[in-house]
Amino acid sequence: MRTVDLFSIASSGVNASNKLIQTTGNNIANVNTEGYVRERTILENSNVYGVGVGTTERVISVFAQNQLRRDITQVGELEAFTEKTLALDNMLANEGNSLSEGLSKFFASLQTAADDPTNLASREQVLGEGKALLRRMDTLSDFMQAKEKELNLEFTSQVNRANSLIKNIGELNEAILVAKGNQGGNQPTALLNERDNAINELAGIMSIDVRDSLTQSGAVTVNLTSGESLVLEDGSFNIFELGSDADLTFKELELSTNFTGAKANTTLNVLEEELGGSLGGLFRYRNDILGPAQRDIGQLSLAFADAMNQQNKLGMDMDGQLGSNLFTLPTFQGLNYEGTPDNLPVLGQVTAGKGEALTDADYKITVATVSGGVPTSVNVELLNSDGTPKLDASGAAVTYPGIAITAGFTELPGGIEIDFTAASGYSAGDEFLLQPTKRAASEITIATSRPEDLAFASPVRVQPGANNLGDAKVLQVTVTNTEVDGTLGADASAFNGAGGIHGVAGSPSATVGAPAEIVFTSPTSFQVLDGESPANVITNVTGVTDYTNLLAQAEASGAGPAWPASFSALNDYPGYDISLDGVPVAGDSFSLTYNTDGFGDNANALSMASLQNEGLVQLSSEATNKPRTMHDAYASLVGRIGEEASSADISLQAAETMKVQSENWFDSVSGVSLDEEAANLIRFQQSYSAAARILSTAQDLFNTILQAAR
Repeated sequence: MRTVDLFSIASSGVNASNKLIQTTGNNIANVNTEGYVRERTILENSNVYGVGVGTTERVISVFAQNQLRRDITQVGELEAFTEKTLALDNMLANEGNSLSEGLSKFFASLQTAADDPTNLASREQVLGEGKALLRRMDTLSDFMQAKEKELNLEFTSQVNRANSLIKNIGELNEAILVAKGNQGGNQPTALLNERDNAINELAGIMSIDVRDSLTQSGAVTVNLTSGESLVLEDGSFNIFELGSDADLTFKELELSTNFTGAKANTTLNVLEEELGGSLGGLFRYRNDILGPAQRDIGQLSLAFADAMNQQNKLGMDMDGQLGSNLFTLPTFQGLNYEGTPDNLPVLGQVTAGKGEALTDADYKITVATVSGGVPTSVNVELLNSDGTPKLDASGAAVTYPGIAITAGFTELPGGIEIDFTAASGYSAGDEFLLQPTKRAASEITIATSRPEDLAFASPVRVQPGANNLGDAKVLQVTVTNTEVDGTLGADASAFNGAGGIHGVAGSPSATVGAPAEIVFTSPTSFQVLDGESPANVITNVTGVTDYTNLLAQAEASGAGPAWPASFSALNDYPGYDISLDGVPVAGDSFSLTYNTDGFGDNANALSMASLQNEGLVQLSSEATNKPRTMHDAYASLVGRIGEEASSADISLQAAETMKVQSENWFDSVSGVSLDEEAANLIRFQQSYSAAARILSTAQDLFNTILQAAR
C-alpha cells in the first residue's frame, strides 16, 4: 500500500513539474509576442498524497492594465488632434499663403497708385494684387475643404474599425465562456490575450470602461466613459454610425443598438467632446480648430471685399462715372434640415455695406408663420461651427424670434439677408441652415478687369469762392452715399448718375434741389443753397461754433426755412458733407459740384488705403464689441491655432511619457523576463528530475518486494 502511494506521489510530481516546464517554455517562446501576458501554473496540495492538478492563469494587474488603457486613450486623442492642428498651423503661417502678407501687398499697391491716380500701370498693379489676395483666400479655403473631406474619410475608417473591434470583443466573450467550460479550471489565456489586445486597440480609438461581467464569469462589458454600452452583459453589442443633418459634410456620431428578435432597435447620440481616443481627437480638431478657422477666413474675406466695394462706390472712376463693385460676393444656398422638403429653397447673401457686422456664426432659420405657403416671419438662432448655440456675454443663446419676412431679400441681424425663393409650399416649423462664411473665401471673385474702374477720385468737388476774404479752407469732403435711384427710395443719394447732382427736378423736394453751395452771412451763420439759377435757399443756420460737417449741422438746426423733411426722410441724403478749417467771414462761399474731369484727385484712393487700419472684422456676436482690423483678425486666427498646436504638442509629449511609465508598470507584472524564466526552468527541471527519481525508487522497491515474495 505504501509503495502504491509512493508511485502516486512520484507520478503527480512528474506531471506537475512537466506542467510547470510547459508554462515556462510557453512564456519563453512568446517573449516577443505583442500583447502576450506572462502565465503561471499554480499547484495545490493533494488531500491524500502528492500534488494536486495545477491550473494555469495569466499574471496580470488590473490596476496597471486600466491605467495603461487610459494612457493609450489619451495618447490616441492627442496624436490625432496635434497632427491635424500642426498641419493647419503650418499652412496658415506659411508666408506664401499668408493673408496678412497678401493684404499688405494689396494696400501697398493702393498707396502707390494714390500717389499718381492717373497712372494706369499703378492701377493695374492694384487689380493684380487684388487677384493675388483672392488666390491666397481661395488656397486656404480649398485646403480646409480638402481637410474636411479627408476628415470624413477618417471618421468612416475609424468607425468601421471600432465596430469591427466591438464585434470581435463580443465574439471573444462567447468563445472564452465556451473554452472555460471545456478546459476545467484553466484559463483560455490565448483568447484572453486576444480580447485584451482588441480592447486596447479600441481604447486607442475612444475612451472606454471595461468591467467583468456580473452574470457570466470570464466575460467583460465595455462602455463608453460617457455611459453608453458597447458590449453588453448578454454578449450582444451596439455599433457606431455616422449621420448628418442639414450639412451632409458635417458628420455626427451615433450609436445604434443591435438587438435580435422582436425588440426594437434605437439610435443614441454620442457626446463627441467626451469621446476621447483618436476618434475624439478628430472630432475635437474639427469642432475646435477646422470649423472655426474655415469661418474666420470666410468672415475676413467677406468683410474685406464688402468694404472695398463700398468705398469704391463712394468714388469716381476714370470714366467720370460713380464707382462700382470691385469684387463679386457669393450667394449661399440654405441647407434643409431633416423633415423640411428639399424642394423648398432659401437663399442668403451679405447685405451690401454690412460686411463689418458679419460674424463667424451659422444661422438656423425656423419658419414661424406662413401665409399662402409663403413665410411671413421666422425665428433665427446663431450657431457655432459644431452646431451648438452661440452664447452672448451673459451665457444665453443668441436668438432673434419673430423676424418679419418681406418680398425679396429680408435683412437679418449680423450682416446677411435671406430670400425664400419658392412661390409657395413652406410650412411653419420648416428649418434651414445657412453657413455664410464657411466656404465664402473660395467663392469671392474679381468683378472687373479694367483699371479705369478703380474710383480713386471723390465725386464731389468743393470750390472756394474767388472773392473769399476769410482764412477758412476746405478741411475734408466726406462722401457717404452715392446710390443713384430715380425713384428716390430710402437709400437714394443726391447723385443723378449723369455726372451731376439733383436740381429741383430730380430732388425729393418739390421746391429745392440738392445742396450745392454754402454762403456765410457771418462767421457764425451760413445759408445752404441749391444749384438752380437763381439759387434757392434750402435753410439758414445760426449759432455756428465749429465748421465740421456743415450740412449735418444744417439738417439738425437749420431754420427759416427748416431743412426739408423730404431730405431727412431718406436714410442718407444728400450723401456728402464738408468740413472747414479756419474762420470764414460774411460773403465767403463754397460751392459743391460733381467732380467732372477730376481724374487727378486721389481722395477716395486714400480712403480705400486707410481701410487697412480700420476695424472691419467683428469679434463676436456681441454687436457692442469693437471690430478688429483685418491684420489683427488674421493674426488672432494664426495665433490661436499656433497656441493650440503648441499646447497639444506639449500635452502629447507628457501623455507619451505617462504611457511609457504605464507600459513599464504593466510589463513589470505581466511581461516575460527571460532571466526569471530561465531560473524557473532550471528549478522546474530539477523538481522534474527529483520526482522522476522518486518514481525510479518506487519501481526498485516494488521489484524488491516481488523478488522477496518468490
